Amino acid sequence: MTDSTNDSVSENVSPTQRLSEAGVAIWLDDLSRERLRTGNLAELVSTKNVVGVTTNPTIFAAALAQGDAYDDLLAELAGPPNDGDVEAAVERITTDDVRDAADLLRPVYDATSGVDGRVSIEVDPRLARDTAATEVTAVRLWETVDRPNVMIKIPATVEGLPAITTTLAQGISVNVTLIFSIERYRAVMDAFLAGLEQARAAGHDLSVIGSVASFFVSRVDAEVDKRLTAIGTDEALQLRGQAAIANARLAYAAYEEVFATDSTGRWADLQALGAQPQRPLWASTGVKDPSYRDTMYVDELVVAGVVNTMPEKTLDAFADHGIVLADTVTGSAEQASAVIAAIEAQGISMDEVTAQLEDEGVTKFEVSWDELLATTKTGLDTAGAGTGNR
Repeated sequence: MTDSTNDSVSENVSPTQRLSEAGVAIWLDDLSRERLRTGNLAELVSTKNVVGVTTNPTIFAAALAQGDAYDDLLAELAGPPNDGDVEAAVERITTDDVRDAADLLRPVYDATSGVDGRVSIEVDPRLARDTAATEVTAVRLWETVDRPNVMIKIPATVEGLPAITTTLAQGISVNVTLIFSIERYRAVMDAFLAGLEQARAAGHDLSVIGSVASFFVSRVDAEVDKRLTAIGTDEALQLRGQAAIANARLAYAAYEEVFATDSTGRWADLQALGAQPQRPLWASTGVKDPSYRDTMYVDELVVAGVVNTMPEKTLDAFADHGIVLADTVTGSAEQASAVIAAIEAQGISMDEVTAQLEDEGVTKFEVSWDELLATTKTGLDTAGAGTGNR
């Protein structure tokens, strides 16, 4: 085959296909009944290499506020036996959507032996600081959705860590969310290993327990850039837009220590029993600064064995003009460390930044949950008034 033929074939491969071939699993960071009803999600699976879905309270609040896709269900929930119970209605709405999405993605799950084809649903974010309540809710959501390819999202708060272990120990797949710091990420991996060890002791099949660790990206740049801009020197301004990618690359280096070199000595035994590694998942990959390339948090974090969950705007941008030249992560830890050191030399504490971002992340999801409850209540009241079931 000639070089020109190779170039022609290469040109016909879409950017999302290239990304998939590079070993990055593309998950959509969005879900709604409208996507399911219109076939939009199925289309993204077939045309843009989407192999998973993540959700959060913000996503569901937006979905419920738009269109009429939930009208029939709201009318049903306004009457007996639910009788307008808002909390119960929210759980029914979200678990129904996740179940339907899981069914749509089941062929992907089967074809990848359970690695992909996953759909995530989040524990009520108001429980982020309550270990016991998180554990109970995780089990209830798992049993309610009742699909092997669902993942329960649990935040990586200090209180969330033991809940992650306990949930995995029961054979339940977990998406650990709201990870910002390398130190906390190491604790998440430790919680994962402990969970699988307990699952093994309980006799669970480790090969069907999936887990991802959602490491947030763009929010790191948003906060660090704000601080660099406030400093205002040429040296500080030149560091803008570098913190998030460096932080994520250091997270991948930490992942390699545990799952590639097995520095803890715990992974090999679990892997021998069919356990899947807890893949890093790049979350918050939509670019917040319009002066940056709109695909930078995808282009710059290409490495085999990770997930990149994208809002549709980012997915569309990448499908149009994304760049996949090579692995942009492996071997980058030294350079990434130098970037972080340069930022901290400006007087910016990354520990302070990541702690602040975790607190803000929990608060933002709590606010979105309240919006979801309010929107659902309005829908129930309207439906009840229309059917006489107020």
